[in-house]
Amino acid sequence: MSAAPVTVLIADDHAVVRRGFARILDSGWDFKVVAEVSNGREAVASAEELRPDVAVMDVTMPELNGIEATRRLLKVSPKTRVLALSMHKDSVYVREILRAGAKGYLLKDSSEADFLKAMRAVSQGQGYLSPEVADAVLDDYRRHVTHPIDLLSSREREVLQLIAESRTNKEIASALHLSVYTVEAHRGRIMEKLNLHSIGELVRFAMRHGLVD
Repeated sequence: MSAAPVTVLIADDHAVVRRGFARILDSGWDFKVVAEVSNGREAVASAEELRPDVAVMDVTMPELNGIEATRRLLKVSPKTRVLALSMHKDSVYVREILRAGAKGYLLKDSSEADFLKAMRAVSQGQGYLSPEVADAVLDDYRRHVTHPIDLLSSREREVLQLIAESRTNKEIASALHLSVYTVEAHRGRIMEKLNLHSIGELVRFAMRHGLVD
């Protein structure tokens, strides 16, 4: 009697990419795609409902990026293992999503064989890094990089991303079900904690730390 297939949630804001990964996984007996979603908020909600074995998580998605979504997903579905997907080889993206709890990091231009290898490793609780990013990650840890983003709360990181996406205070308030006053207060605390003095500096900080492209 064969083992039950590994259940998989795929989160990516490009439908073609989602379907491509789903096709690869559905072609074998050992994986079963149970949900496809287009942003981080949907990923967290679906994970809480379905409790998949593995979540394939795009790092950069609008509204709620894969880094913050991974943090929240693992709180509502602790047994889910996250495989991060990205076009970025920059160590900042790798570092931040691994620190958020992802078990692996795979570049999107990897082969189907590498994707399946990464999926099988992560589903078994093992770590996986695309070879192209492994050296960058090691160098990063050797430098003992400090992480100013740790100064921010989860909500502040969320507000920061939306600010960096050029959302107005009113739009952010509507998206997060907050008052405009509360959004302004969050923005003030973010700038104070990070010692930043303009929206331009906030945007550059968000880009450096993988919150937006």
